[in-house]
Amino acid sequence: MSEQTVLITGTSTGIGLEIALGCARAGWRTVATMRDVGRSDRLRAAADAAGVADLIDVRRLDVTEPAAVDAVVETVVSEYGRLDAVINNAGAGHLGTLEQETVDDIRAVMEVNFFGVLHVSRAALPHLRASRGRLIAVSSVGGIVGQPFNEAYCAAKFAVEGYLEALAPLAATTGVRVTLVEPGAVASEFVANIGVDRDTAVAEAGVYGPALRAYLARTGKAFAAAQSSADAAAVVVATLTDPAPPVRVQTSDTARQFVGVKLADLDGAAVATMTGSWIA
Repeated sequence: MSEQTVLITGTSTGIGLEIALGCARAGWRTVATMRDVGRSDRLRAAADAAGVADLIDVRRLDVTEPAAVDAVVETVVSEYGRLDAVINNAGAGHLGTLEQETVDDIRAVMEVNFFGVLHVSRAALPHLRASRGRLIAVSSVGGIVGQPFNEAYCAAKFAVEGYLEALAPLAATTGVRVTLVEPGAVASEFVANIGVDRDTAVAEAGVYGPALRAYLARTGKAFAAAQSSADAAAVVVATLTDPAPPVRVQTSDTARQFVGVKLADLDGAAVATMTGSWIA
């Protein structure tokens, strides 16, 4: 096969689905992976409608299973002869705070959102070196700014940001370009998939009940004006062909402004004031 090949994780809904469609429209041989291929109907239907079904290869992949990750990557390279890009999109939201969840709960968040990225990236890097390709991770503004009731999720995304930011200059010496993409609020099923009932969560939050109620109200307003999944995905797809891709890019003006507060905040006061106002 002569087409450039990209492997994408977490493509059953939302940004991942739109990334897969965007890559296929741009002519990439697109290996669209997801944990449950029984949820692939939406992607397949959209691919048919867009006339790119022949470029999308749907495969099962749970990024928390290292052996499965290795097998999928090796099979893709064997079948298509190359791997030019990997887009780590698979992830899971989480709402909670330290006193009201177990350490195992937190570990589970890290497994999906951080270690899953490492499993896929490690398996892919030798092949990306061969193609002088791209390693992309869909992070979050929550990987820059810590947010109340998102401690575990932010910790995982902070870890992704730190790891890949540190890896980027090293990977560049071998021809692999690394990019972190940071969406803000995106209109997708991501938040719904967290599975939190608002009234129940507030009732069970104890001393943090008033703060959680205020946080959920603020978050609801933020997502009411959320960026579309397609617009966020377009930024990801653009990095594939950018001749000089950035190490870090945000998907909207809102995300840029939000991240900018942190990156200019040497003593942490600006962030503390901003996020503290969410739970007042």
